[in-house]
Amino acid sequence: MAALLTAKQVTKRFGGLVAVNSFDFSLKEGAIESIIGPNGAGKTTFFNCVTGFYKPDEGEIIFNGHYIQGLSPDRITRYGIARTYQNIRLFANMTAIENILVGMHPHLKSLWVEALFKTPRFLREEAEALEEANRLLRFVGLAGRGDQLARNLPYGEQRRLEIARALASKPKLLLLDEPTAGMNPHESAEMIRFIRNLRDELGITILLIEHDMKVVMNISERITVMDFGQKIAEGTPKEIQRNPRVIEAYLGRGAASGLKLEAAQA
Repeated sequence: MAALLTAKQVTKRFGGLVAVNSFDFSLKEGAIESIIGPNGAGKTTFFNCVTGFYKPDEGEIIFNGHYIQGLSPDRITRYGIARTYQNIRLFANMTAIENILVGMHPHLKSLWVEALFKTPRFLREEAEALEEANRLLRFVGLAGRGDQLARNLPYGEQRRLEIARALASKPKLLLLDEPTAGMNPHESAEMIRFIRNLRDELGITILLIEHDMKVVMNISERITVMDFGQKIAEGTPKEIQRNPRVIEAYLGRGAASGLKLEAAQA
């Protein structure tokens, strides 16, 4: 299957700090993959380069045949990349359905003057957007919660709402930054099933940053490991578990042994 996302020698500096250093990466369409590494390894910086929040100092990023390095976040969203964040970034004082409608903005075509005069095209598009927003609420398990303020939803439901808002932009690729952060084991297992459904039912390619190794090993088809801005390993979960450089630089020998046991029991 062809690569949907390719990064070639991507480098991002902040003064004297090289946060991402000549990073090469390739993600096949339809895959579920993870990027792991210790805090400060460069994972989120790479996500920010892909989504247009940072402009790489060097290198190329190719998505679905388009060179996207240096493009604005809204243009990259229109190409088909959406993301969530480690710290939930919902509009807390807006309702669940309003948050999803915000996510649809890149694909809405009505002009402000059409909204002002409530033209037939605006009314038709508004009705279609509400229907789609309700469909997304049902898909993420929040049916009937559309009128609730985002801040009043339980933590796990806020995570799902943030994903629903990302889905509203109709992505081909979804970047999930710590999707199970703060969750208990039951909630994490539910999130694993939910992420698989995103790929299997909607056909969306998934790339995660995740620190929970049980989640990583259970959901990932391939794993890329970063340390000090560089790729130090990549491969299947079993290959990563056995990689001496990963064990030494990231997991530690004791943690690696525990990880193998977790994977065998999962």
